Amino acid sequence: MKKMVLPFLFILFFGFAKAQQDAQFTQYVFNGLHINPAYAGYKEDLFVQSFYRSQWEGVKGAPKTFTVSADVATNEGNVGLGLIVTNDKIGAQRYLTAFANYAYRLRVGYDESSRLSFGIALGIAQLGIDGNELSTIQDNDIIVPTGFQSIRVPDARFGIFYSNNNYYIGASATNILAKYMSRNATAQILVPVPQPHLYVTSGALFSLNDAIKIKPVLILKEDFKGPGSLDISGFLLLKEQVWLGAFARTSVNLVPKNNLQRGLTKESAMGGIIEVFAAPNLRIGYSYDYSINSLRNFNYGSHEISIGLYLKSKRADNGRLRCYDF
Repeated sequence: MKKMVLPFLFILFFGFAKAQQDAQFTQYVFNGLHINPAYAGYKEDLFVQSFYRSQWEGVKGAPKTFTVSADVATNEGNVGLGLIVTNDKIGAQRYLTAFANYAYRLRVGYDESSRLSFGIALGIAQLGIDGNELSTIQDNDIIVPTGFQSIRVPDARFGIFYSNNNYYIGASATNILAKYMSRNATAQILVPVPQPHLYVTSGALFSLNDAIKIKPVLILKEDFKGPGSLDISGFLLLKEQVWLGAFARTSVNLVPKNNLQRGLTKESAMGGIIEVFAAPNLRIGYSYDYSINSLRNFNYGSHEISIGLYLKSKRADNGRLRCYDF
């Protein structure tokens, strides 16, 4: 039964105009660069991070995603620069992207920690499908691609991000160009096309005492094709060394979508997150997602690992942990 799930999803996938959603990550809360270019330079120090996510463990062809990012603030903190490369695989589908990020960071108000950032990311996406990983009912089916097919298209992202020491809020749009730049190419090649996504994020930090702080976080994602999703997370920061958190993910209907089946289960997943400051310049995180919709009968959950490293960090010089990073 599990081996039947992904081929079925693949058929549905191409039934919706070869549309592709952005890769799913749970630990966006620790590095907003993945969804918002205006986040570039937020940590100020040169920060390098990698993510690996294995989704729906136990299902053949389930999504596997790996990404590496780096960002830093320059020009006395007024400019943020970043680079992010992502490799996403689901079934026979391949999606490789590389984006250069630029953010202009304005000091606002009388608080030196308050910043309003405007960001743009420009890059290229390679969209591909490997026909060798597809099975056909009939031999020589002309619908199924032969070998590996791919195209490269330019793409862009935009975002705005406000933060201070106590809270943050941001909005961003991804896959702005790919849908339109790939029209002619995808008429001849059966490859998935990234659809525009809208993200809204917000979070805050509250102190209970000197040893414990609380951080609630909201992440809203809308792709205007499938169900939108809302992540609601809550974290405890213990002695400025360990983040412990839990989250719930549910679908939301922000705009009418006549193509979606009525009565779909809104609940999607829930899970836990832990991130440890293993050293003044090293952060290690792990999260586990468990499906609470019908997919729970066909998989063993999703695993995600992150490693972040501060290079040339002021934190390493003075021993101070930047534990309030969102």
